[in-house]
Amino acid sequence: MRVPRRIAEFNKRVTNPAARTITPWLPSLGTLEHVGRKSGKRYRTPLLVFKTHEGYAILIGYGPQTDWLKNVLAGGPTVLRKRGRSVVLVNPRVVSKVEAATLVIPRSRLLYRAFPYNEAALLMANASPAG
Repeated sequence: MRVPRRIAEFNKRVTNPAARTITPWLPSLGTLEHVGRKSGKRYRTPLLVFKTHEGYAILIGYGPQTDWLKNVLAGGPTVLRKRGRSVVLVNPRVVSKVEAATLVIPRSRLLYRAFPYNEAALLMANASPAG
């Protein structure tokens, strides 16, 4: 299931600012900091994030035209803020949700599979702690 664009726009303007205050403390949420590929502006996007053995799988709910995804794939710096930690992420690649599910650590797989997004996930590897 892909979330309709008008809901994505609403979330971007209304829900995301509120969500950023709670994402650092919820288990399957995190805030992805990325740089606009055209504007150079820094963005903070709350997302569904699941630990893998080499980094993280991030569910893509709005499809491949999503701005945050385009920004990350363009190669700008990407930092995940999750549970009080900051991690620099590198080597983004889009895979199917099913392919990513096998990489998500076992204790998170059930919750990962429960989300109705079935199109894709972005895999990113840990680079190093960001301080």
